[in-house]
Amino acid sequence: MSEKGAKEPRAKKQAQAQGGKDDARQRDGKAKAKPAAKADAAPARAPEAPRDPDYVPRFRKRYDEVVRPQLVEEFGYKNPLQAPRIKKVVLNIGAGEAAGDQKKIQSAVSDLTAIAGQKAVVTRAKKAIATYKIREGLPIGVKVTLRKDRMYEFLDRLITIALPRVRDFRGLNGRSFDGQGNYALGLKEHIVFVEIDYDKTENVWGMDIIINTSARTDAEAKALLKGFQFPFIN
Repeated sequence: MSEKGAKEPRAKKQAQAQGGKDDARQRDGKAKAKPAAKADAAPARAPEAPRDPDYVPRFRKRYDEVVRPQLVEEFGYKNPLQAPRIKKVVLNIGAGEAAGDQKKIQSAVSDLTAIAGQKAVVTRAKKAIATYKIREGLPIGVKVTLRKDRMYEFLDRLITIALPRVRDFRGLNGRSFDGQGNYALGLKEHIVFVEIDYDKTENVWGMDIIINTSARTDAEAKALLKGFQFPFIN
């Protein structure tokens, strides 16, 4: 065999080997490009708009400018910081009749979250009650605790919008204090809040609202809530 004939097969093999390497590089390039394409396909999550640092809820401003001075004058506090204030508001929906029905529990979570403007959590039974077919750990309700700005915003909507929409509303019981300055009230229908679309609501829930204050007596707590225009009838 001539020297030229021996070189041709050798060159052919080198070309095939080089072509195989090029194909491998192309496959690696495609494999590396796939995650990038997937990442590009995922929509970017829009950042939440920051709140105005100068924003003050209307009821918070009312407390500083109207309610606190009235309390200082009425009870003779030597220091304005002694005046009672609202510490937190707890909202609770008891869904005992829906115990074990995950769909209804999630519906209650969604509704309470819309009302409060804050994620509600599921409450579970601490012990089993055979009479009501409730097992320990079974979801039986939802609740949310509001503080600071969201607390004042909720109270504003409660007093100015929700309570006037209650059917046959005649005022709040002024004796529903617990002796330690905390007040509780109940609503038969949570749909009185404008955040709830009645046509899309599958269940109508009753709701408990507990207002925790720093007042030492019920008289101080009542005067505090009156300053926020709570419509007491007694």
